[in-house]
Amino acid sequence: MLNTPNIFYKKKILIYGLGKSGLSAFKFLKKTNQITTYDDKIKSNNKKLTKIKFDYIIISPGIDINKCTLRKFLKNNSKKIYTDLDIFYDHHKKNNKITITGTNGKSTTAKILYEVLRDQKVDVRLVGNIGNPVLLEKKITNKTVFVIEASSYQLEYSKLFKSNISLILNIFPDHLERHKTINKYVKAKFKLVKNQSKIDTAILNTKNFYIKRQIKLKNYLPKIIKVEKEIDNNFLKKMNNQYFNTAGNKENLKFVLEVAKILNLNKNFLLKTLQKFKGLKYRQQIIFQSKDITIINDSKSTTFSSSMSLLKSLTNVYWIVGGQAKKGDKLLLPKKNCENTKAYIFGNNKKIFINKLKKLMKYESFSDLKSLIKKLFLEIKIDKNSAHKTILFSPSAASFDSFKNFEQRGKYFNQLIKKYNNV
Repeated sequence: MLNTPNIFYKKKILIYGLGKSGLSAFKFLKKTNQITTYDDKIKSNNKKLTKIKFDYIIISPGIDINKCTLRKFLKNNSKKIYTDLDIFYDHHKKNNKITITGTNGKSTTAKILYEVLRDQKVDVRLVGNIGNPVLLEKKITNKTVFVIEASSYQLEYSKLFKSNISLILNIFPDHLERHKTINKYVKAKFKLVKNQSKIDTAILNTKNFYIKRQIKLKNYLPKIIKVEKEIDNNFLKKMNNQYFNTAGNKENLKFVLEVAKILNLNKNFLLKTLQKFKGLKYRQQIIFQSKDITIINDSKSTTFSSSMSLLKSLTNVYWIVGGQAKKGDKLLLPKKNCENTKAYIFGNNKKIFINKLKKLMKYESFSDLKSLIKKLFLEIKIDKNSAHKTILFSPSAASFDSFKNFEQRGKYFNQLIKKYNNV
């Protein structure tokens, strides 16, 4: 089937889910196919729909086959299910694709790679979970290179999609409310490598337990580059960018450097791009800095694993944590890294976080973020310790208990800081 040109042509297609990717699929396919759309939030005649014999069903990443309205219909037609990634691959087989997945660091790594390639005068597009949905890009030539951020939700139901270079940054327990088990989550991520051929390359963090275990369990076709060694200190000194001081961002950088080697990129241009990289909003973002205090907004942190690299690299930390706890999430932080850290816990799930943190560090709990910030700055004012302090907003939890998304949570945190930061 991979060799069949444009299989999504003059077909009867159901698009299930009308979020960004679903609407982009509709726009892309509507001129050359007979399209029916469906969304659980929009009332329609389900019985009439399920009697139609569709050639393909395009499913949006947010649809959980086990919980959606038409779950029985989808399971009976599982062989017909494809994704926007599959449509994209079917129409752009000849284009070079660099696809990034992992539990933490996907967006940052994708953004760095995009900026690196753009500064080397490559016609590069940043798509997927970050940037435009893959099907909305225009003026594509054979020289266009795609940097794609792919989540486990996007990869889970894909059948055709494959990438020339695939990156799996790390895997930690996450999204288990959807995938049910860590093994199914790992399988979804590794579909990226499974679909590759011998002429492709997979760059894998083999220091990560789940990745290391998976490549021992199964033989994969692509050339595998193992990311294990530390970055040369001389290179870090030349780069002189404090953004890459944390373990997590150094990890992301390792992958970028491996891709740069494969593509034989200009080293001087590469260094210039990395020197000026400032990161993404709400991802380990320094929003205030003085000789006495640094304030970091890491609202994107939705698991303990995503907060750990920062916590390990900082001292004298006021750690703001809380939100909708993730199923199966564990805090694997040694007590020695918690000696100069105090947790400020907020939200409806604060008992869960108290139980996980009480043996590791001092803590206080609050009903909401506003009262927490107010109290935190009062404590800092009366603290006679002259050591540099870091306020780290790294919630280690989803935002949906109180906010629409992590962006809204991050923006609200910034507003509170502006109001109360007069230290």
